[in-house]
Amino acid sequence: MRLMLAPMEGLADEVLREALTELARYDQAVTEFVRVSANVVPRRSFLRVSPELRNGGRTRSGTPVQVQLLGADPQRMAASAAVALPLSPAGIDLNFGCPAPTVNRHRGGAVLLDEPETLHAVAAAVRQVMPVGGAPLSAKMRLGVADKGRAVECAQALAAAGVERLVVHARTKLEGYRPPAHWSWVARIAEAVPVPVVANGEVWTVADWRRCRAESGVADVMIGRGAVADPFLARDIRSDLIHDPRDPREADWQALKPVIAHFWQRVCHKLEARHAPGRLKQWLNLLGRRFPQAAELFAQLRPLRELHRIDLGLQAAGIVVEREAA
Repeated sequence: MRLMLAPMEGLADEVLREALTELARYDQAVTEFVRVSANVVPRRSFLRVSPELRNGGRTRSGTPVQVQLLGADPQRMAASAAVALPLSPAGIDLNFGCPAPTVNRHRGGAVLLDEPETLHAVAAAVRQVMPVGGAPLSAKMRLGVADKGRAVECAQALAAAGVERLVVHARTKLEGYRPPAHWSWVARIAEAVPVPVVANGEVWTVADWRRCRAESGVADVMIGRGAVADPFLARDIRSDLIHDPRDPREADWQALKPVIAHFWQRVCHKLEARHAPGRLKQWLNLLGRRFPQAAELFAQLRPLRELHRIDLGLQAAGIVVEREAA
């Protein structure tokens, strides 16, 4: 049984990946996508999206991190993968699951699920530049664009092209992130391809994980927003521990506090002052699904814009932010 941390564009950058993998053990993580459009992606772009490449392709706590590519041109995708491989990522992942309209309009992500032949061509080209026995090639897909009629065909096209592991987000592009996830379709795909299949989508609790495994019939699960909302979810899955939903989980909240403080420090260092508050509020808002303490803190910080006022608000909640003297 493997647990993987999903790529989440605009949410799970290296700062949040570090926080989440520090709090719970994951077998693998995947970066936000690197878009391959008119040009081959330069080395610096990979280092920017995955600073873990400077640490042997692992987070500070040791979780291997794959680099994800998004694009439709086989030659440029392959050439970009060839740039990334000498940096020693934990693998290359291909994005055929992003439902964002801005991405799909440029023939990237989930819109390509109407073109199984393109999926095959891209994956086959990337496979050719990857040494046998080296970093693995995986792909992430949805169940289709508007319907699920070609889901199995798409999965078979990717497996035939040399993809070694397939992550299936169990919704179509048009379904976006609306529940439910159709885990039974993961089972259909797993029966139709000769490579390991990983289930993904709508796993927020240990009970969800149990149902996902039962309905999909696969052992491995990739967790996305559920891991952001509950950073201890992977730990609880491994312990098969279900919390009473009324439990404020005070001990876990206390363990979260220094991690939130470090996350905020790193966000402030990485982003311009006008953008940093949004990242903290984004995480606190999701944490509020599982921690009433986070929901209360989010409500208090929501109207604030200045960094020093947010520092004071965190301090009032027992989250101590240390700033270097000017």
